Amino acid sequence: MQRGPFQNAYVGYWVDEAMAGNGYTPEAFVALARFAFEDLMLHRLQVSIIPRNRPSLRVAEKLGLRNEGTALRYLEINGVWEDHVRFAITSEDWAEKRELYVRDWLLP
Repeated sequence: MQRGPFQNAYVGYWVDEAMAGNGYTPEAFVALARFAFEDLMLHRLQVSIIPRNRPSLRVAEKLGLRNEGTALRYLEINGVWEDHVRFAITSEDWAEKRELYVRDWLLP
């Protein structure tokens, strides 16, 4: 997380393959976003995903996160510089979609 003029946090997620497909990751992301935007008063959350990671890309798509393009050789993973597709949501996006996110992803 960065404060100052950036007011941003980077989000990473992982779920065991046996638990994938149950909606846990989108639910956790929405809970985190609510905390980030409503309690921490952050302006932006970012997610970066290796293009071949279809399940993680699907999470970003399900949530309607904004695709901001591909960052070439963004992170070094196991000694290899990997491209990442970057997604984001801002506090303005959250305010606009909050009710849908809470209704669709958080337990009553």
